[in-house]
Order: sequence, then C-alpha cells, then structure tokens
Amino acid sequence: MSKKTILKAIDVKVDYQIGKVTVPALRGVNLEVQEGEFVAIMGPSGCGKSTLLHVLGGLLHPTSGQVILDEQDLCRVRDAELTKIRREKIGFVFQRFNLLPTLTAFGNIEMALKINGVRNGASRSDILNMLQLVGLKNKASHKPAELSIGEQQRVAIARALINKPSLLLADEPTGNLDSASSEEILKLFLDLNKRLNQTILMITHDKEVAAHSHRIITMRDGQIVQK
Repeated sequence: MSKKTILKAIDVKVDYQIGKVTVPALRGVNLEVQEGEFVAIMGPSGCGKSTLLHVLGGLLHPTSGQVILDEQDLCRVRDAELTKIRREKIGFVFQRFNLLPTLTAFGNIEMALKINGVRNGASRSDILNMLQLVGLKNKASHKPAELSIGEQQRVAIARALINKPSLLLADEPTGNLDSASSEEILKLFLDLNKRLNQTILMITHDKEVAAHSHRIITMRDGQIVQK
C-alpha cells in the first residue's frame, strides 16, 4: 500500500530584489515527502535550503510555484488561514531554541497550546507526557537557564510537537550543540519518527547529521541536484 504524500513543492521559485538586481534564491524546486518519512535537505551555506524550509513552512511566500501540505495549497490561502495551518499542522525547531527565559519547560510547551486556543490546564497530562517522551519529565519546573543546551533543544522539540503537527520542520537543529548533544537529538528524532510516525524534514549542512535520516536531498545554487 502506497504512503500518502503529505508535502509537495511544485516548481517553487524565490527571487529577491536587491536594488535593480534580481537574485534567484530558489530556481524551480520540486519535491515530495511521504507521511512518516524522515528526510534531510543538505547543502552548503547559501544554497537556498533555509529559504526552501521557510517556504515549505508557510513563513515565506514564493515568487511562483505551489506548496501543498495535506492537500492544501499554502500559496493560495489567506494569511489568517495560513497562520492557522502553521499552528495546527506544522511544528518548527530552529538552531536557536527560542524558549521564553521566564517560563519553565512546562510553561514553554503550554504557551504553544495557548497560542493554539487550548484553555489553561486543559492538557496538563499531554504536556507531561510530551516531556516524558523527550526525556525531561523530571525537568518540567526548570527554566531554560537551568537546563543544558541539549535539554533546551528537547524542550523546543516537545513544544513543536505538542499540537500534533502533520509535519515537523527542523532548521539546523544541532547547529548550536556539541557532538554528544547532537547525537542525542538525532536519536530522539529517529525515535519520534518510529514511535509516532512523525514526518520530519530537517535542514543541515553536515553530512554526518544528514546520514541519520532515511533520505537525503542535496541542494546547490537554489536547485535540488540529488533526491
């Protein structure tokens, strides 16, 4: 039985205007990601991979082309609907963890639920279960400054997953981590992919990091050169 195509990019182009000069960042990207895949997009700095991730996540409108997530074209919906899709269907993990320093690990995850309209206390057990899933249930009351960098990234991953997104987008998720913490995060991604059938699309410039994924897509000069 064939798997469902959860994400599709069709001839996606992004041009930046610098003065009178048009600079192409993406030059007609086509790709498909199946439900339950763990895919890495790899390439050198400046190849367009982060731009592509922002387009796929609905954070940046392409100059032309289509991005289809769960059969919805992100390029054709209104901004309010696009915001709703991002909240409900896409989880983001960035190189910088973007945790709120005044909130605990529990509070940072709870904030993602509040933004999505979940009432206070409605899902305390969900948050604790998610912290347990990333190995941090005993750190629920700790603030970011009381956590290691690897633990902070685990909180960020838990926050990204708490709304049960269709797609997890990770932009250089090990970029600020030492080798031991990087390996822990990559093993966590593999575990989440296996246990939750979580679809993951990860951006990286590191071959060793990309090797943990199930499929590597290589980019160069705004184009996919190998799938």
